[in-house]
Amino acid sequence: MRLARRRREGSIDYWPGFVDALSTLLMVIIFLLSVFMLAQFFLSREITGKDTALAKLNRQIAELTQLLSLERAGKADGDDQIARLKAGLDAAEGEKGRLLSLLAARDGQAAASGGAAATAGLALDAEKRISAQALAQVELLNQQISALRRQIAALEQALEATESRDKESQTKIADLGKRLNLALAQRVQELQQYRSDFFGRLKEILGNRPGIRVVGDRFVFQSEVLFPVGSDQIDEAGNAAVDRLAAAVVDLEREIPPEVAWTLRIDGHTDSRPIAPGGRFKSNWELSAARAIAVVRRLIEGGVSPKHLVAAGFGEFQPVEEGATEEVYGRNRRIEIRLTDR
Repeated sequence: MRLARRRREGSIDYWPGFVDALSTLLMVIIFLLSVFMLAQFFLSREITGKDTALAKLNRQIAELTQLLSLERAGKADGDDQIARLKAGLDAAEGEKGRLLSLLAARDGQAAASGGAAATAGLALDAEKRISAQALAQVELLNQQISALRRQIAALEQALEATESRDKESQTKIADLGKRLNLALAQRVQELQQYRSDFFGRLKEILGNRPGIRVVGDRFVFQSEVLFPVGSDQIDEAGNAAVDRLAAAVVDLEREIPPEVAWTLRIDGHTDSRPIAPGGRFKSNWELSAARAIAVVRRLIEGGVSPKHLVAAGFGEFQPVEEGATEEVYGRNRRIEIRLTDR
């Protein structure tokens, strides 16, 4: 690096050059320190890796040493077992020789004393013993067979009794099923009769007003007969119609026997047009359910027992007619009343 020289009052100023030299020296030192630190880092990593490998080798050596010890112990056990087997073999061979000597001596004695007759007598005694044992076993088998026959006879009797009881039970079940079906049919017929009488009475009470009709087993109110557009509050004309309906239901409650399970289901339906945003109801589900509940509340106020009432909202999902005209929308907006069993 060049040394800056300045003249100040006729003399040479060496200080800037000295500062430059010190800066250069400091940079060299920092560079050397960086190189030293990098060398230390790589050296420490290398040493750490070698230590890890050395530890792994030590573990493997320990495992091999342990396996070698086990192999040596197994070999010693095998040698001991071989020695014991050899000793047993020698003893067996000695015993064999002793038995052969005894057999030879006995054969000599039998030959000397006319052993043929003695051998025949021994064989006869053995046959007698075998015959006696066989007879005893046959007698024991006969006794066991008799016991098994008695057990089989007892099981057959129990099985016959069980089959007889099963037949009686099946006969009773079939009879009860017939009676139950007959009773259910009678209840259904009674309920159908009450439904027919009830709808006939509703026709007389409500008259031939537009927007009210009977469709199959349902009594249908068009929504405009009971509610303003988009509302679940029954208007005055609708309250009068529901009150007449409540009076007919109260009479019906007096006529139907208590044992007949029945309900009056109020179903709310809307058309397929979506609810306008910002209103009280967020969907046609809520509007249809709220209208059905409003009719149920009015019927309860008219004296109808709550246990005979059910409210259900179907939204726009069960239309009586498909289409996108005002007439179709009007027919789909309705309240259906259905007398059914529980």
